[in-house]
Amino acid sequence: MTPTNTESVLNSLGQPVGLPLPDWREPAWPERKVLEHRFCRLEPTTPAHAADLYAAFAEDVDGRDWTYLSYGPFARQADFDQWLNATCLGSEPTFYTIIPPGGRPSGLAALLRITPALGSVECGHLHFAPRLQKTPTATAAMFLMADYAFSLGYRRYEWKCDAFNAPSRTAALRLGFTYEGLFRQAMVYKGRTRDTQWFSIIDREWPRLKPAYERWLSAQNFDASGRQRERLNDLVRAAVPHG
Repeated sequence: MTPTNTESVLNSLGQPVGLPLPDWREPAWPERKVLEHRFCRLEPTTPAHAADLYAAFAEDVDGRDWTYLSYGPFARQADFDQWLNATCLGSEPTFYTIIPPGGRPSGLAALLRITPALGSVECGHLHFAPRLQKTPTATAAMFLMADYAFSLGYRRYEWKCDAFNAPSRTAALRLGFTYEGLFRQAMVYKGRTRDTQWFSIIDREWPRLKPAYERWLSAQNFDASGRQRERLNDLVRAAVPHG
């Protein structure tokens, strides 16, 4: 099958090959550093966040928000603490705790599959407490992470999810990711098979997507009741139509 929407040049043998990257250099590894926006603060995850996170996640009383994660729900605070200490404190993945303005830790997100040699990094381990879902804080967190990755020089920013995870698929498209395909039987987790859907944003798209995020997150985009005037869906589709 011939690739589509892929630029190429001809080599000395007349064969199409990818564009050369004479000036590209491997990006730096993401730091465990604070990232801030008026709607959101991302702090490197520490054990000090565990109690607030567990309480926020407990608002999901039936545990449905854990269905498509390979871990959880956690019946006891001690179990959650053990998982957080074992999983969230290193540099791969690099975990961030999501904190709304004036609020307490309410979500987790991570940069993972960090591959500087290939210029690629993935956003994952997303878990938002009910109070955080569908809020400007959640969108601002995703903006901060993408912007940080591209500022480091990564060329490819990935999003992957269980093919049955409709909210995650919808979120990826709303955020301007482009759907790339289905990897069949890609994983086994929680005793079941998983087909994985892949999405990405690449570096040449981010200069068009970033202003769309900034416009949506601006104070002018929200009325006195906090309702959005423009939808992010519409802004990102105008910026990157194929997304």
